[in-house]
Amino acid sequence: MRIIQTSTTLNDYIEFPYAAQVCRIERITYKLNGELMRSETAYGITSLSPEKADAKRLLSLNRGHWCIENRLHWVRDVTFDEDRSQVRVGEGPRVMATLRNVAISLFRLHDIKNTAQALRKCGRNVEIALNYVGL
Repeated sequence: MRIIQTSTTLNDYIEFPYAAQVCRIERITYKLNGELMRSETAYGITSLSPEKADAKRLLSLNRGHWCIENRLHWVRDVTFDEDRSQVRVGEGPRVMATLRNVAISLFRLHDIKNTAQALRKCGRNVEIALNYVGL
């Protein structure tokens, strides 16, 4: 469960450029049996005015951010096992990150939902990989 509170009252007191409103988001997580698992509070500042983003929209934007974050980083961390990469010198890490981004982008452009499965297919059949890049 998430509860959000927003306010413009602090705008004159905080020294933060373009601040239009502040928010407080409570995240409460329960176990399946109804027992409280954890509760945390996050605070935010946004340049979006209440007219552009009411509390409901701010909460939606906040949740949407994590969807994007999880969608990209989970694939990079788990499917590509990027954290255990041995490439650490020169331009190697940047090149490998770029290649991973290209692969993820190609799979998403082709509406592939399972990146790990697509990687295995491409690894077994180079023609499939070449097809994704249009060759």
